[in-house]
Amino acid sequence: MFRKPKAVVGLDIGSSAIKAVELKATGRTYKVAGFGTAPVPPDAIVDGAIIDGGAVVEAMRRLFDERGIKTKQVAASLSGNAVIVKKISLPVMTESELADSIHWEAEQYIPFDIQDVNLDYQIVDPGTGPENRGAMEVLLVAAKKDKIADYTGVIAQAGRHPVVVDVDAFALQNAYEANYGIEPGVVTVLLNAGASAININIITDGQSLFTRDISIGGNTYTEALQKELNLPFESAELLKKGVPVEGMTFEEARPVIRAVTENVLLEIQKTFDFFKATAASDRIDRIVLSGGASRTDGFAEMLGDRFGCPVEPFDPFRKIGFDAARFGVDDPQEVAPTAAVAVGLALRRAGDR
Repeated sequence: MFRKPKAVVGLDIGSSAIKAVELKATGRTYKVAGFGTAPVPPDAIVDGAIIDGGAVVEAMRRLFDERGIKTKQVAASLSGNAVIVKKISLPVMTESELADSIHWEAEQYIPFDIQDVNLDYQIVDPGTGPENRGAMEVLLVAAKKDKIADYTGVIAQAGRHPVVVDVDAFALQNAYEANYGIEPGVVTVLLNAGASAININIITDGQSLFTRDISIGGNTYTEALQKELNLPFESAELLKKGVPVEGMTFEEARPVIRAVTENVLLEIQKTFDFFKATAASDRIDRIVLSGGASRTDGFAEMLGDRFGCPVEPFDPFRKIGFDAARFGVDDPQEVAPTAAVAVGLALRRAGDR
């Protein structure tokens, strides 16, 4: 009963790479005890769906072996169209009454057969304050069982034990609060731009106000460069990162990249408009960026110009000790953008809600 929960490896299984982080508690904070990334072959994971399980298992094993990560317990996460996150209002009831009725209540909000999903929930506001008028707020999360089975299956095949399955947006929030604390009254957008999706979590006072996953990411830039400049995949990937290829300069690629960013910003604009129309707040104070695609040329600047608020990079090692040289990392700022979700997962423990 009094033993501390064991540490877990935070494993962010992305469509371009797998990122692993293990943390060790040191006083009131943490330090990184294990760290590494391994590339995933193109098309092994498409839109969050594992297509080539063997390739993912192999990448995972290689990552654990090369980085000497021995811990068996793993926390992973999901995002995309297999996950539904909704904040719902219900009549005030006790926790036991809510536990009894949550499946029936959820059926009204979940667009899947309730038998096909795993359901979890958190009471955000118990509705006992003077202005609540008999209503409580509950955060409802549903994830498709087959998607959970796909992810836990590859983890088990790689010789590890999946003990927590989280949601990318909430893992991001976990990492943010551990590094930045809770700033009263500030509405912050956590925007994680990965290879195949953008996770958005809008938070204030330690609560998630709104989340959405957009099915667009770094791969969209690669595909546009392939099509517009008639390049093979590998060349388009390099050019996207600013590396000249086959006599083609980055300047020639820039208009294509900017055009894709404009399309991405339109999707983000829709998300923000919907948030402002449905949430209690109609403002956004700042945007904190993570994910490999967030480093695309001009992305942060165009984001700030469009929405008129400060944009800053997410540093998941701001308060967490990270000895970069120990893990063979020359520049911590190179890996920091892609490590945020894995750090948030590594803060979890088996049995967490």
